[in-house]
Amino acid sequence: MSAKTKLGIGVIGCGNISMTYLRNAALFGEVELRACADISADMSALRAAEYGIRALGVDALLADPEVDLVLNLTIPAVHYDVTLAALSAGKHVFTEKPLATSAADGRKLVAEATRRSLLLGSAPDTFLGAAGRRARRLMDKGAIGRPVTGTAFMMGRGMEHWHPNPQFYYQPGGGPVFDMGPYYLTMLVNLLGPVKSVMALATKGQEERRITAEGPFQNTTFSVGTPTNVLSLLEFHSGATVNFGASWDVFRHSNHPIELHGTEGSLRLPDPDTFGGTVSLSERGAEWVNFESEDELYGAPNWPYAAPDRANYRMLGVADLVRALADGRAPRASGDLALHVLEIMEAILASGESRTSVAIAGSVVQPPLLGEDEARSLLA
Repeated sequence: MSAKTKLGIGVIGCGNISMTYLRNAALFGEVELRACADISADMSALRAAEYGIRALGVDALLADPEVDLVLNLTIPAVHYDVTLAALSAGKHVFTEKPLATSAADGRKLVAEATRRSLLLGSAPDTFLGAAGRRARRLMDKGAIGRPVTGTAFMMGRGMEHWHPNPQFYYQPGGGPVFDMGPYYLTMLVNLLGPVKSVMALATKGQEERRITAEGPFQNTTFSVGTPTNVLSLLEFHSGATVNFGASWDVFRHSNHPIELHGTEGSLRLPDPDTFGGTVSLSERGAEWVNFESEDELYGAPNWPYAAPDRANYRMLGVADLVRALADGRAPRASGDLALHVLEIMEAILASGESRTSVAIAGSVVQPPLLGEDEARSLLA
């Protein structure tokens, strides 16, 4: 694409996460920020001034002919409504995770995008980062042989010790599975293909939690409305089985974020919420060989801005979607992939409640590897 045919991006939702996307947009050559909107006019005006774009109302942004793609960075509860409105306005969409708060709504969005011949993408796009690409290359060349088993753990103490208003994290549609699960499950599907069924146990570590973060609710308590400790067993169509644990009831642990074990070796991955980190390979029980990503494309630390110590290249999935539009293919961080992950998360919670195995309703094609040359060609 030439500068004249850059895809115009309109951002809806100007909260904290928007700053990363807006800043990173300048890295990519085929996207151009055009406008932003927010429920708070003051917030959209602030972001518009910071990044030299127009502040509009939501309806005006959806009707703007200079906006080709809507970047939906609203809260999860309105992802469905905003994405549907954007698709109905004839705009391509890339949304923050999750795609929707229910698989039924997710299926409606995918169907609507297909009906209108529009592209739909969704975070997370972290699997396209340096660590994810390295792991995928190793898997594709058979470094661990046939994948047999593995573990994936997201564990911590939750939100109330740092977030001044954390109650919504602990209600239906929240919890560790829906909040953080997309990063881990998307990476697993990227490496192992689609999931066939799940079995899970789900509990609440506490019925009430106390807010210790500074703010208006400090030292108050609230009721927990969704499981905060979930252990699940994922059965993949490939035959591999992976134990996925998500908990906000853990003070400290030593589990690696993701480990995969196959007939020829083992692979260890860093936190899938970031784009970089160390990937480690052990071939047939040999010592771990580390593959660092700090010098790799989309792996260098760039966040937090003042003192970067990790890689955060959110917007990479949008750039890939824009290239996919030009190439006539599906985006890698696609709505289909996000829907499959949403179906997995919903099945995990359903299994945790019923204590029975739950089959995953749909499937998805494993996204193709983002090659190094193509990854580089997305840059400005």
